[in-house]
Amino acid sequence: MAHGPERADTAPLPPGLDLLWGRRERGRRGPKPGLSVDAIVEAAVRVADTEGLDAVSMARVAKELGFTTMSLYRHVTSKDELLQLMWNASAQGAESLVLEGAGWRARLSNWALIQREMMDRHPWITQMPMAAPPLAPNSLTFVERGLETLDGTGLADVDKIRVIGLISSYTLSEGRMANDAARAAAAAAAAQAAAPAGEAPPSLPTFEALLRQLVDEKSYPILHRIAWSGGVGDTPSGQDEAAEFQFGLECILDGVAKLIERNQGGPSAGRASQD
Repeated sequence: MAHGPERADTAPLPPGLDLLWGRRERGRRGPKPGLSVDAIVEAAVRVADTEGLDAVSMARVAKELGFTTMSLYRHVTSKDELLQLMWNASAQGAESLVLEGAGWRARLSNWALIQREMMDRHPWITQMPMAAPPLAPNSLTFVERGLETLDGTGLADVDKIRVIGLISSYTLSEGRMANDAARAAAAAAAAQAAAPAGEAPPSLPTFEALLRQLVDEKSYPILHRIAWSGGVGDTPSGQDEAAEFQFGLECILDGVAKLIERNQGGPSAGRASQD
């Protein structure tokens, strides 16, 4: 007997996802016009962009909008649900995304750079709790755009999603480190500005300076050589962050190219697959 298409599980979606996917009725407007899920999310994103994710609370967002905290709960049931809605909002426009470049590698690189730029615009994304891959509509649309770059490469669909997951994890990790470094630098600058005249606190030491102080040539010959090479850089992390991100991304894409080459049966096929 022939079977029809498999039906998706019809169990209720978790709070937040049910709202994003239209499985739950949106709250009715209160006595004052202007309060809606979209307005709440936009205000929460504004707060997070300017003050950081720690500043986001139902009370703070209500104050931003000029409403009572309780009025927000008619539309958004909890802060956890609000965070899901914010995540989805950060990927707004994914449905119209056009990736530039000739060949899978250029388009996939473009996809990763767009993802990283999104984190630079909204650095609070790097602080979001993530127990599982995002399942919001905009997030899945963005993932779909990434998967499309690998069409025609010969990779199995399961390997395509693994590649997308690997690049996303790398991008998130690098974005988090850059955001943490920026926050540390901002805190140091604020401390310097607040210090009494003639009593400025020391600035953040550079990675190179710390290495030179800590590593000796006998115990750490390679690190010692790097520390005194002059190529580490004079920032706290010792890196040109954008260049380091691009270097890591190219290494990942080299690995993807090798995987495609193996699937297509040889080096010549691997080179052709990038066109």
